[in-house]
Amino acid sequence: MTATALAAEFEVHRDRLFGIAYRMLGSAAEADDVLQEAHLRWLAVDRAGVVEPRAYLVTVVTRLALDVLGSARVRRETYPGPWLPEPIATAPQVDGHDLSLLFLHVLERLSPAERAAFLLAEVFDYSHREVAAILGKSEAACRQLAARARRQVKDGRPRAVDPDVHDRVLAAFVAACSAGDLAGLERLLAADCVVLSDGGGRVAAATRVVRGAAAASRLLLGLARKGAGVLTPRPVRINGAPALALYAGAALDTVLTCAVVDGHLAAVCLVRNPDKLRAVAVARTLA
Repeated sequence: MTATALAAEFEVHRDRLFGIAYRMLGSAAEADDVLQEAHLRWLAVDRAGVVEPRAYLVTVVTRLALDVLGSARVRRETYPGPWLPEPIATAPQVDGHDLSLLFLHVLERLSPAERAAFLLAEVFDYSHREVAAILGKSEAACRQLAARARRQVKDGRPRAVDPDVHDRVLAAFVAACSAGDLAGLERLLAADCVVLSDGGGRVAAATRVVRGAAAASRLLLGLARKGAGVLTPRPVRINGAPALALYAGAALDTVLTCAVVDGHLAAVCLVRNPDKLRAVAVARTLA
């Protein structure tokens, strides 16, 4: 098979491969690096030894992502303030149930092996036998990894929400902030709402998670007042769900995503670290 044909076959699987790498790492830049390395290995592989191209590529990408995640976790332990994943712009047809920033943030509780086993089994529907082959572990070990992961993410895993409901709640949020309506904003937030802000030490951001509707509404309204006349909100689709991109002139300043539960905002994620906003420029389609 020619290099052109091999490259074309790789592209057939790119969306799934990026989807795995991005969910594993929470970083579009690192996921792109993993795919670049996997592509080089694919071009150099003895094709006669590859029975199923997708299975081979998923295995390569997963194991490369595990290597990257091991070192990334060390950096995240010393990260200034809450660490949030890099937001990515997604095409309208991409479902955000297992792509949300909050979900990827929750996955940080897991060890790399637990994260891989959980994602492959729960998100990508691989059997435990297939997961075992990908990770190079026994089927029993992979079952245990996935079970431990399920227990740890059970309470923090977002539920699927109708996009129209999500849109309405987000519009009500913008209206309350624009009007300076503190009471209305607090009513819109769930009692146990959390706000996570990621500035990465590069720009101003809350250094701790803000919890509770009262504290969260005061913080969010304060930020809205500070940004009035300076920041322009634009509706976008981030990680498969309606969100807001806040621009200072032509420059992207903040990406705001939220989790909606029973018609209320259960979580608000504010990504301000400039290094994490680059992936919003181009919408992606991914599995």
